[in-house]
Amino acid sequence: MKINKIVTLGLALVLSISFTNCKSVQNANNKQKGAVIGATGGAIIGAILGNNIGKGGNGELGAVIGGVVGGGAGVLIGNKMDKQAKKIEEEIPGAQVERVDNGIVITFDENSGVFFNTNMFNINTASQNSLDKLAGVFKEYQDTKILVVGHTDSAGSDEYNMTLSKNRANAVTKYLIGKGLLSSRFTTQWFGETQPTNDNTTSEGRAKNRRVNVAILPNEKMIEEAKNQSHEN
Repeated sequence: MKINKIVTLGLALVLSISFTNCKSVQNANNKQKGAVIGATGGAIIGAILGNNIGKGGNGELGAVIGGVVGGGAGVLIGNKMDKQAKKIEEEIPGAQVERVDNGIVITFDENSGVFFNTNMFNINTASQNSLDKLAGVFKEYQDTKILVVGHTDSAGSDEYNMTLSKNRANAVTKYLIGKGLLSSRFTTQWFGETQPTNDNTTSEGRAKNRRVNVAILPNEKMIEEAKNQSHEN
């Protein structure tokens, strides 16, 4: 996770829209980002959907994710999320962990901790090990909601891939709930082959598109506590 210098408030107001789309800001420590991007949202959706933001189903996804909490409350939330992201990186070295807005986006593909055999959606032994560690982090940091999103590559029919991505996302969700996490914390969605982040004409690109994202977001309790601590109510 890269750390940017805090710009002056006036410059932040002028450049906030441009900074929101900048990778260095998206990967920044959120203690700084909260003040820069304010109420601007959508970066978590972009991290999950890649270059296809704005195509089908994103309104519902945005409703689940909610808006960005800025100011002092955003700083406090960012501090908690920074610690959680660091813990996940330590526990699951192969996972791609990004700090985005007030949340965390984890991407699991065939090379990063949680993966599925071709045309399968059962949680294999290697994936169980990673998910067990992730469940342990979720138990330690309980004031969050969790979004699980499934994707596939473009091989096979649209209908088949939509069902496969649904089954894979549901398998991850059910496994984590089975580890003692509250089902009310979870939202599960799937997009089949419609949201590639890489080139489906190459084997490497297809492997990266066969993925499951897990987004970790502050729940209402965390947000309210942050607002109370920062006297922003």
